[in-house]
Amino acid sequence: MELIDLNINEKIATITLKNGKVNAISHQVIAEINDALDQAESAGAVVILTAQPGIFSAGFDLKTMKESSESAVALVTAGSTLSRRMLSFPFPIIGACSGHAVAKGAFLLLSCDYRIGSLGKFKIGLNEVTIGMTMHQAGIEIARNRIPTNYLTRSVINAELFSPETAVLAGFLDTLVEPEQLMATAKIAATHMLTLNMKAHHGTKLKERKNILAALDTAIALDAAMVIAL
Repeated sequence: MELIDLNINEKIATITLKNGKVNAISHQVIAEINDALDQAESAGAVVILTAQPGIFSAGFDLKTMKESSESAVALVTAGSTLSRRMLSFPFPIIGACSGHAVAKGAFLLLSCDYRIGSLGKFKIGLNEVTIGMTMHQAGIEIARNRIPTNYLTRSVINAELFSPETAVLAGFLDTLVEPEQLMATAKIAATHMLTLNMKAHHGTKLKERKNILAALDTAIALDAAMVIAL
């Protein structure tokens, strides 16, 4: 793997994004995350998804997004399919947000089961409308599933970015810690998650998320047939 690191130890799989300064989400990054998830699933491991200090991810690779409408659609579809997999993953996924999380970076947080954020002058949210992208239907469904009603318009339609503190209220994060405590806190959470009965966890997850998973299946198919204008 070139663009992520994977460490599996004592049933905890830590996936660390390392694609340059902003951890752009490219086809290769998505493929490597899927490979890491395959290995975590085979190991029966709880997953921690994180990145280097200061930046979780600034979203999709803009070079690919601007190549053509077809290339944009293909990347968005791959990203949405990854989110669907994360939302239905057999084992818990913990997001350890190390800094800024924008666009697909924020959607990755919305696809995790538990999200821990770093305190600091970071921005978290969905800026698609600001950069000229009509929000894809799968993105709307993921946002609607996790973002409270009073923050949904602000996030999806108005493209508002939030501080870590407000991101907790807006549904992107569950709790905040000092940056130097992020990974230790994530490992404590993962250790707790390991006490769960994983069969019951997965079965309950699929029942609770039945509607969003069905909505995503429809939305991903619709998005794949569209031309996303940038």
